[in-house]
Amino acid sequence: MEEITALGPFFAVQAHPPDREPSEPWQPLSRQLLQARVSDVRDWLAAAGGQPPDAVETRVAASVAHLGLAARLVSPALAAAVLHRLVLTPDLADLRWQPVIGGPIPLSLPDDAFAGGSVASSLSQLADELNGRLLDGPLCELADAMGQFSVSRHILWGNTASAVSGAATMITASRPEATARTRTLTTLLLERSPLRGASTTTPGGAFRRRSCCLIYRAAPGGKGALCGDCALSR
Repeated sequence: MEEITALGPFFAVQAHPPDREPSEPWQPLSRQLLQARVSDVRDWLAAAGGQPPDAVETRVAASVAHLGLAARLVSPALAAAVLHRLVLTPDLADLRWQPVIGGPIPLSLPDDAFAGGSVASSLSQLADELNGRLLDGPLCELADAMGQFSVSRHILWGNTASAVSGAATMITASRPEATARTRTLTTLLLERSPLRGASTTTPGGAFRRRSCCLIYRAAPGGKGALCGDCALSR
C-alpha cells in the first residue's frame, strides 16, 4: 500500500477493519451522503465564480463531484494492477471517506480489499478482473447513485474513462519503467464495456473523451475553460 500511496495524493489510501463502524472524521460512502457532497461542490463552484449557489446547475455539481470520486476509486486500483497485478475488491458500502472540498478526497479501503484481492496472470486477464470488480462494481454503483441528479450515463462513463486516463498519466510520470504495462492495461480497459465508446484517440495519440464533464458551465455565463481531454475542446 505504501508504494501505491507514494504515487501521489490521488493514490493515497488508508485501511480499516471491514467490520468496524466508521469514526469521525471518516464517513461511509453512502447514497445519502452523496447528496450532501453534491450540494457542497455546488456551493464551492459558485463561490469560485463569485455567484450564488443557484447559479450553478445541480447536474454540473454532480458531474464534478462524480469525477473527483471516480478518480479516487480508479487511481489506487489501477496502480495496484500495474505495479503488482493485484485486483482490489472493495464494495462501495465498505469504503470510508472524508468529504473535504478542494483537493483529493481522503479515502480508506477495508483491509480485506487488499488481502482478498486476486492476482492476474496476464494483462488481458487483469483488464477483465478490473472490469468486473471495479467498473461493474463500485464505479457502476457510483454511477447509479449519481443518476438521481439527472447526469447522463454518457457523461458519467466519460468521467470514469477520463479518470482512468488521468491515473495512467500520473503512474507513468512517477514510474516510467511501467509505461508500456500501464498504457496496454489502460487501452484494454477503455476497449471493454462499460467504457467502450466513452473515449477516442486523437491523430497525435492523445486521449480524448466523447463527452464533457460540464464544469465549464459552472463559470459565470457558462463560459468557463474546457478540460484538455474534453470532447468540446479543439
